[in-house]
Amino acid sequence: MPKAKYNSIYRDLKEKIETEAYAYQEMLPSEHTLIAEYGCSRNTVRRAIAELTADGYVQPMHGKGVRNIFQPVKQAAFTVGGIESFRESAARNRRRPSTKVLQFAQITADEKIQKRTGFLKGTELYYIQRLRFLNGEPLILDHNYFLRELTSGLTPAIAERSVYDYLEGTLGLTISTSRRTLTVERVTQVDEKYIDLHDYNCMAVISSQTFDDNGILFEFTQSRHRPDYFRFQDVATRRRVPAFPEWEA
Repeated sequence: MPKAKYNSIYRDLKEKIETEAYAYQEMLPSEHTLIAEYGCSRNTVRRAIAELTADGYVQPMHGKGVRNIFQPVKQAAFTVGGIESFRESAARNRRRPSTKVLQFAQITADEKIQKRTGFLKGTELYYIQRLRFLNGEPLILDHNYFLRELTSGLTPAIAERSVYDYLEGTLGLTISTSRRTLTVERVTQVDEKYIDLHDYNCMAVISSQTFDDNGILFEFTQSRHRPDYFRFQDVATRRRVPAFPEWEA
């Protein structure tokens, strides 16, 4: 199944949901209607709906259709289940994004970086420090480490726009999996220098290792968020554990 086809359908439906062209709790058009509208196969529509379901936008109901369950939130919400760029997240939350590159360097991992990121000592990396703005306000400080072997050609200009757009669109890298840890940490001097903390003494911190489709770690990022503009959301489904019969004596 061509990824571009179902992905374009997914993005179009997602935009209609986010802009409330489909209202909260409204049923989406039927599968047959979507097939005709997008000129595609049943499997392509189902794949797009499955992506929206995984992201928490819709709820399929057997024999009834697909219901919109998305509600916009006031705070920026960063999804746990999906992998999205800063610009994609800002667009989903209807915020105006911008980025300022504070540092850009080519480095070699030492023991300290290995322990922090998972990149082995001696690995050639790009280190990027970026300040993220939403609607003109500095709210997020990112510390990025990228494997130079798989992300060659990175520049400060690319880092200011979108690294993921460059990796996927120019280098053809397939971004597959991200393993994340969420913590609350005391502010650092760097946090205080660049972010107006509004008397907060802590930051919401997401540390993530991201892998390509060959299972190779190509990125480690620590993303530090001011608490009042941070809300992490996930989509969970209950998996019932089958009951086991009582053991016979």
